[in-house]
Amino acid sequence: MADRNYIFRVLAHASFDKMKSAIDAVHEKTGKSKILIFLDMAQCTLRYGAGYYDYQVFAFYNLTPKQRSTYVTRLVSKKLNEFLNDPKHSSIFENKDEFYTTFRDYLGRGFIELEKASKEEVREFVKDREWLFGKLKDKECGIGCERIRVSDYPDFDALYRYFKEKGFCTIEDLIIQHPALQKLYSNAVNSMRIITILDNWGKPHVVYIVQKMGLNGSIVDNNCLFARVDPETGKIAYPAHSGDTTKGIVYYEHPETHVPLVGYTIPYVKEAVEMCLKASLVVPQVRYIGWDVAVTEKGPVIIEGNTFNAHDFWQLPPHTPDGIGMLPVIKKLVPDFKCHYKGK
Repeated sequence: MADRNYIFRVLAHASFDKMKSAIDAVHEKTGKSKILIFLDMAQCTLRYGAGYYDYQVFAFYNLTPKQRSTYVTRLVSKKLNEFLNDPKHSSIFENKDEFYTTFRDYLGRGFIELEKASKEEVREFVKDREWLFGKLKDKECGIGCERIRVSDYPDFDALYRYFKEKGFCTIEDLIIQHPALQKLYSNAVNSMRIITILDNWGKPHVVYIVQKMGLNGSIVDNNCLFARVDPETGKIAYPAHSGDTTKGIVYYEHPETHVPLVGYTIPYVKEAVEMCLKASLVVPQVRYIGWDVAVTEKGPVIIEGNTFNAHDFWQLPPHTPDGIGMLPVIKKLVPDFKCHYKGK
């Protein structure tokens, strides 16, 4: 009953304009009746916990019931987070100051917490630094992040006032990415999203790696391009997908730098995997984490950890040519996880 009530709440707050757009897009691709598409969408919500967004971006209209049952859909992802991540400890990942303090050994860069530091401590931190990076508290997807050139301000007082006016919680060293990542896109740090799960026996596993890439002048790599990375070879395994997942656009080369993507080697992937496996044991009460990892010339460093992992970009059609999602992998690691949907 609780699942059904949640579904009804989701439907009550759903954007019917977006649902209509999804139905129209599927109709245009398949030629199927819009009424039949709507009915199939509704069935997928009840059987697989899939909303109209999942139906469109995972191309459920092309999949068999058996294939559909393998996907971590929106509602399944919510249940997985609730099952694996203790909310009492998840705040460590949601608050940047807490995260930086807890995972200090994995950051590979200097930082200072503006809410705790005195003005003189901040003065000492910024001294002799040319560039800084500012972050807002409790924000995601790069919202409010800013590169700051110290010489743009006439003196420290002006710089400090700017920090306070912007509401930055953390000021840190600018990450200088590896030349191989710089070649892909130079205006942002192109990070990997490495997803880890602690199994029922407390052993950490990497279940997926995606290389994110900036686009269109963005200084962050969120919602731009992403491509699956083979953890054994460190190579990009499939074409990149657009950050606007509803468009279904794939890229065999970066559209701005024209670097061919399939087969491109990302440096230090094995070291990044080892680092994330080790980091995932620091807070064992949070078992399902998406790590954003940058790669420098010296090796990988953690940017942040996410407890609410996007469920879409690691299961899109270009990266799942067999039409099989990630749920079977997760169930092997966490066999007592139950979805409670008819199709699962």
